[in-house]
Amino acid sequence: MKRIDLNCDMGESFGAYRLGRDEEVIQFITSANIACGFHAGDPMVLSRTVALAAARNVGVGAHPGFPDLKGFGRRSMDCTPEEITADIVYQIGAIQAFCAAHQVRLQHVKPHGALYNMAVGNEPLARAVARAVAAVDPSLLLVTLAGSEAEMMARIGREEGVRVVFEAFPDRAYTPDGRLVSRRLPGAVITDAALAAERAVRMATEGRIVASDGSVLEMEIDTLCVHGDTPTALALVQEIRGGLEKAGVALAPMGADGAP
Repeated sequence: MKRIDLNCDMGESFGAYRLGRDEEVIQFITSANIACGFHAGDPMVLSRTVALAAARNVGVGAHPGFPDLKGFGRRSMDCTPEEITADIVYQIGAIQAFCAAHQVRLQHVKPHGALYNMAVGNEPLARAVARAVAAVDPSLLLVTLAGSEAEMMARIGREEGVRVVFEAFPDRAYTPDGRLVSRRLPGAVITDAALAAERAVRMATEGRIVASDGSVLEMEIDTLCVHGDTPTALALVQEIRGGLEKAGVALAPMGADGAP
């Protein structure tokens, strides 16, 4: 039976500001990418979200980003590879402490927003990310974008001693070269739950994605992501999970035995 992980970005509230529907969405996912305080989140939110994931047996992941609360980590920053490595080590350390407090193991690391996108095809930056993960704990999985740069990321992972997990986005449009369409462009975010579910099933069962120009991209896919800050996030994740199960796809955390 085909197996896939279904992940979602979580813990993105900050102080009095609430973002996402974590308590509801977490019922349908198998891994959670939790903001570490740089682009979103704070100590109370971190603790609460790790506890929530632990209670649901959902895999816990660090979601480090640029130190950009105002821009939600989606603006590019001109940081050196050394700065990026240090920032990621710092953020992983924060969530590891809360994992220890709630007696749960940290499963993976997935960069957020601009940091995630900038690392695609940028070997020095991608290596800085992998090096940070390896420095903290080489058993942690590193989540990266499936597609045209997958071979480079797999090589960097091997060289730095970390295992790479490839991710696709049912709720995002793709360019013909396998990158995510900029959020500034119309149609970049897919809010139609039925369409997102159809794309998710094809990704999981065939390893294929239909790009914005209608071309079909083939790639290795280990985990699917739904964005928690999308207004239709709950409907999306419900429809996607239902579609996967109907198609005979088993869902399991990316770090589970036998899972991707």
